[in-house]
Amino acid sequence: MQFHVSPIKSVNLSRLPTLVSTFLASNPTLDLLVLPEVWNSPYATKAFPSNAEPIGSPDSPSLPSPSLSPSVHLLRSLAISHSIHIVGGSIPELGPGGEVYNTCVVYGPDGGMRAKHRKVHLFDIDVPGGVTFKESDTLTAGSNLLTTFKHPTLGVVGLGICYDIRFPEMFLLHASSSTSSRPGLDLFVLPGAFNMTTGPRHWSLLQRSRAVDTQCYVVSSSPARSTREIEEENGRLTAGMGYEGYRAWGHSMGVDPWGEIVATAGEGEENVVVDVVLERVEGFKESVPTKEQKRGDLYTVEKKE
Repeated sequence: MQFHVSPIKSVNLSRLPTLVSTFLASNPTLDLLVLPEVWNSPYATKAFPSNAEPIGSPDSPSLPSPSLSPSVHLLRSLAISHSIHIVGGSIPELGPGGEVYNTCVVYGPDGGMRAKHRKVHLFDIDVPGGVTFKESDTLTAGSNLLTTFKHPTLGVVGLGICYDIRFPEMFLLHASSSTSSRPGLDLFVLPGAFNMTTGPRHWSLLQRSRAVDTQCYVVSSSPARSTREIEEENGRLTAGMGYEGYRAWGHSMGVDPWGEIVATAGEGEENVVVDVVLERVEGFKESVPTKEQKRGDLYTVEKKE
């Protein structure tokens, strides 16, 4: 799903049920729904702490109260009511010690939390004449590099968030690890919000590269690109809050194991349906057996605890 994100959290929470219902009404056979990065809050370092909420974990069956965690309760209720797995994009998470994370949660049709991924690589860049952003001003990096869950029809699904995609070692670890009876990954899901500087250059390039690296599908979901009119209205809504406007590139997409873009959105509000064919994953792994051809005697990619 690709939609405009309001700087007012309550507006995003009230809009989401209608957006989801409309999308699923026209696509009733969808197996997995993916939301954008930071869909419930302004993408601004100053906004993350004030919009953060506790999330809990897959190991804990209880959730914080709806008043403390409205976004999490909404995601769970949508997964149950529509009987679908939802990758909840990402939201600012309030940690037990007051730290704030950029976190993706996955809910299943029974309301159970299937997975939780905290963004590992924080978006700290300064491109002269382009974009400057420093997530580490208010966010803490996650420490769990490999986050996966098993989907009943889509196989093993890996999770990352936006800037994580620039680090191929993380993806190679995903691809080489055995997380179920099927080795490696079938699908990698990436909520992201690339910007107007790096988006045109690297958004599709990195997704195609990681799809070929891992020999799996890569699916991304971005916020819609805001127009000047939307940005002016948002500026009026947040006057005095110190939020800097962030314009997302958009172009949510799906890429197959061969690196081919099989579906893509434009820049505005638009939903994309990606057909994941697991036989294509297995076929590519058999045709180009890089996992068996790696020179483990010369190099390894391994996770250090």
